Amino acid sequence: MRTLFIYPKFPKTFWSYEKILELVNRKVLLPPLGLVTVAALLPQEWEMKLVDRNVRELSEAEWQWAELVVISGMIVQKDDMQRQIAEAKRRGLTVAVGGPFASSTPEAPEIDLADFKVLDEGEITLPMFVEAIQRGDTSGRFSAEGDKPDVTSTPIPRFDLLELDAYDSMSVQFSRGCPFNCEFCDIIVLYGRKPRTKTPEQLIAELQSIYDLGWRRSIFLVDDNFIGNKRNAKLLLPAIRQWQEEKGYPFSFATEASVDLADDDEMMRMMHEARFESVFLGIETPDEASLETARKIQNTRHPLDEAVDKITANGIRVMAGFIIGFDGEKDGAGARIVDFVTRTGIPAAMMGMLQALPNTALWNRLEKEGRLIEDKDAAKGVNQTNLLNFQPTRPIRDIANEYVEAFCALYEPNAYMDRVYSYYLKMGAPRWQGTATLPSWIDLRALAIVVWRQGIKRNTRSRFWRYMLGMARNNPAMLEQFLVVLAHNEHFMEYRSVVQREIREQLESLPPEEPCPKKTLQPV
Repeated sequence: MRTLFIYPKFPKTFWSYEKILELVNRKVLLPPLGLVTVAALLPQEWEMKLVDRNVRELSEAEWQWAELVVISGMIVQKDDMQRQIAEAKRRGLTVAVGGPFASSTPEAPEIDLADFKVLDEGEITLPMFVEAIQRGDTSGRFSAEGDKPDVTSTPIPRFDLLELDAYDSMSVQFSRGCPFNCEFCDIIVLYGRKPRTKTPEQLIAELQSIYDLGWRRSIFLVDDNFIGNKRNAKLLLPAIRQWQEEKGYPFSFATEASVDLADDDEMMRMMHEARFESVFLGIETPDEASLETARKIQNTRHPLDEAVDKITANGIRVMAGFIIGFDGEKDGAGARIVDFVTRTGIPAAMMGMLQALPNTALWNRLEKEGRLIEDKDAAKGVNQTNLLNFQPTRPIRDIANEYVEAFCALYEPNAYMDRVYSYYLKMGAPRWQGTATLPSWIDLRALAIVVWRQGIKRNTRSRFWRYMLGMARNNPAMLEQFLVVLAHNEHFMEYRSVVQREIREQLESLPPEEPCPKKTLQPV
């Protein structure tokens, strides 16, 4: 069976990082781990090709080669998913869809034309699909009916199908699920509240596979909460550290975790020693009342400022997500987020308006209250340029204006540079020793561009050189990482204009009976 895997295009988002990727001659931040995992679960005698449309377009030869088209993606990719399904059907090809979007909204019109819907986790439903194909079935829908697979039997993903040079970081997965019960989160809907993990041997085998393919850059563990199963995470980390030591620390790691990471000194130490350089925290808001409304109680147990500082001091850079638009939220929520981010110094603060995702507790509550603006099949997914998809408890224009003002303030070039400098003064120096490598021509070119733009061309020039000298003097081990994070604002500066424009367009399309805005958006 000649199987063509297609990964749909993403819209421009906070994480698309186009300007940064241009500097280092990469196309996309992360590869489609789900599709290469599906490829490993299918019969290995099938011929396979994969095209990530975020990297390049499909060729006519690839369309002509295919007998079966497999498409997977998230809600934000649904528009391009629909286009690719339609094109495949126009060519008379059999189409199977799966992944988070199909699993959460199997009746969505965007996937109506697909012949097969392979829902939930593939370890359970892909064997059903293969049996149907072998029987000669021409359509079908396969669901796990609430069952969750044991991921200790999941094979090594087919990383060899990827165009590796196109990606800035590689993806692997250790666990699925999260023990918490946040009202707005769809992770517990898709993967459950009992985190299931691979064995250390499995993950090390995946790292070795990536290493053997020549990869020597960063690895993102896509777990939605890496420490959801703390016992198993602590069994894995020494194995990663040992493998890293034997190979000269060829990989740096990033992942996602809950804020209670700060309560576990041993976990932070073990992560740092395995070369985990950054972690994404779902902080959401510094407003305790909103956290309680969202059932994110784990973020109210200790001061969030202290948690960020403690993780930072352990040499792990904090990235964080923030949300505006919770029920009962008081005016000024955006400004309070800016104040928190400035105070803690978090460089990358992703911010968006609250979205009700299908089948979450938030979605079900708002549906009962008659407050959903979009129906289930029209869910937009989480993107930083979407208005809320429900009627909030305060005027939507007030929330949107606060959001845009906050986002623009966070990534004003001088404010960003101040924040990053203050943050890296607090950052703990690395305790691991890797193999030294000379910078590539691409690295040197990227450095020259950043120095030209931020250190000469713009009004940040005096800050740039003052902070470079200060970092070299006060925390020299972090100078390189400091410069890399300064470069990230090349993307954020442009993206705040995208946020402002797209939010303004949506506000202008709202019905006239909406409340008049207290403020108007100002040009960036």
